[in-house]
Amino acid sequence: MAFWFLLVLGLATYLIVQRSVAHITRTPVWLLWLVLMTPAFILSGWTLVYGAKQAPPPGLIIWPLVISLLLYWILFLSGHRVPENSQTQPQGTGSQSANNPTAEPLPVRPIEPAEETNLRNCFPWSVYYIQNIEYRPQAVVCRGQLRTTANQAYQQIKANIEGQFGDRFLLIFQEGMDGKPFFVLVPNTQAAKQNTKRSLENVTQAATALTLLLLTLVTTTLIGSQIAGIELAKLKSDFTLIFNGLPYALGLITILGIHELGHYFTARFHKIRSTLPYFIPVPFFLGTFGAFIQMRSPVPNRKALFDVSIAGPLAGFIATLPLLIWGLAHSEVVPMSDKTGILNPNALNPKYSILLALLSKLALGSELTAKSALDLHPVAVAGFLGLIVTALNLMPVGQLDGGHIVHAMFGQRTAVVIGQIARLLLLILSFVRQEFLLWAILLLFIPLIDEPALNDVTELDNKRDVLGLLAIALLLLIVLPLPEVLARVLQI
Repeated sequence: MAFWFLLVLGLATYLIVQRSVAHITRTPVWLLWLVLMTPAFILSGWTLVYGAKQAPPPGLIIWPLVISLLLYWILFLSGHRVPENSQTQPQGTGSQSANNPTAEPLPVRPIEPAEETNLRNCFPWSVYYIQNIEYRPQAVVCRGQLRTTANQAYQQIKANIEGQFGDRFLLIFQEGMDGKPFFVLVPNTQAAKQNTKRSLENVTQAATALTLLLLTLVTTTLIGSQIAGIELAKLKSDFTLIFNGLPYALGLITILGIHELGHYFTARFHKIRSTLPYFIPVPFFLGTFGAFIQMRSPVPNRKALFDVSIAGPLAGFIATLPLLIWGLAHSEVVPMSDKTGILNPNALNPKYSILLALLSKLALGSELTAKSALDLHPVAVAGFLGLIVTALNLMPVGQLDGGHIVHAMFGQRTAVVIGQIARLLLLILSFVRQEFLLWAILLLFIPLIDEPALNDVTELDNKRDVLGLLAIALLLLIVLPLPEVLARVLQI
């Protein structure tokens, strides 16, 4: 059994490394994989020598994990490279990769030499004084001097390009490494296909989304019945006991569904094509690995990127609050014990999170004391998972919602730096709070480079900047433990 588990883990780790970082580092994939798998090899060796009944010492678990993560990071950074198409491929265009053997070949030179004059005429000198045109595979890069506001320049040149070339190109506006903005024209290979396939896609999406939703309802109800204390033997003798899992299942599906619908409806508002929310059912763990939507058209600008990204966590958090407060009010207060922890729903210490402590005190009042832990009601378990989902999505790293948010607020270059700092801080925090070690590992697999919006230069307004800072504050309230000063004030 241990051999098959190690085999599956090894294959999954190799595929994740290959898909996530192979294209942005020169370090061999096998070496990165070997470093990540070293802790698993060490623990497997311990089990073979001493047997499964004798637990390995904590140092044998923690130190190999920490060292392997640090070594992985060093090897990754030593071979880091910027993807060749990171500045020429817009998010969600639906265009196929050049590495895909089924992809249609794109022209090496997207425009003919005779068309260059027409292209230059699309850039008025008073708007954007064009100085150089670079022809690259699948893209035309136009560099020059910006003479007006970024938004005005993008809108006018976009209209000129569409007037001259129709829907042949998608126009991207990015900030260069030297701080000067430049334009990129990418062939719009999907323009002719969208109308013919859209109606069939809508029917397929709806059927797929509904099927996955029903399957997730079954798997989360099964897990919810176990959370409610129904043993598998009792469930086999009386299957109606499975309905005890519905409060957890409906609560969790509601939170995850509203989170994704926040993304979906905001994308529709900004005229971005996207799929319906797809749930991921699994018959173990939490009953689901969450839900997601897929963007099927480019994000037009940083404002739209910000709105779509922040709508999900905020909508999910708003749905989480009433469910969590109700669930906490119906949870039992139990004494602190050795089993008390952040991952034990039967003996949860609310002081591991500032926000959780505040909500627990609000729901339970004087029942909650300094020596109290919580035996969570199934709805409270769903609400607590809602907080975790919100916090994980708000992490300011790469293609997570938080990564999109800081990208929209500060630009792509600054967002990469913020993502690296966030990874490092979470890794340091995992030394104090081992519960964050899994998060730190997950963030290592998420690429820091976020795909650009079409207009990736025009900055946000002050209202969105303030809302983004509030989202970061919400992340800290969920993640950071309750300070002793505030604990004494709350008498917990």
